[in-house]
Amino acid sequence: MPTTLKLDEFLPYRLSIVSNLVSDTVAEAYRALFGLKISEWRLVAVLAEDGAMSQQALCGRTHMDKVTVSRAAIALADRRLVERAPNPDDQRSHLLGLSEEGWRLYEQIAPEALQMEQRIFADIDPAELVRFREMLDRIQSGAEALRE
Repeated sequence: MPTTLKLDEFLPYRLSIVSNLVSDTVAEAYRALFGLKISEWRLVAVLAEDGAMSQQALCGRTHMDKVTVSRAAIALADRRLVERAPNPDDQRSHLLGLSEEGWRLYEQIAPEALQMEQRIFADIDPAELVRFREMLDRIQSGAEALRE
């Protein structure tokens, strides 16, 4: 086991750098095309996939902190992209769901997101991508295990 830390060889650092680069690239496109921050797009995508949920559930699903989720939810509500409804399971909170306008925006963004993903990974063999996804799942599991 090496005893000297070299950042360019330290995998957590490399993962962070690559993740930030990809995220920033995608964020710039969403901001330019749709006026959305990456946190706002993530909420829209999660609500489209999973349906209405509380902000606490959105924190868990997106791995974003409460403040980031709250700010994104407020921005989306201000643009009438999400609607708030009472939470029948918890009277202290509410559920967020996509409005009709939010769904229309999602239907515009989703194809752009898939196209961007395809461009980012264009030089990687499909079999390698399958293996990469499997490895990401294992890395995520390992990191989650450390948090427990």
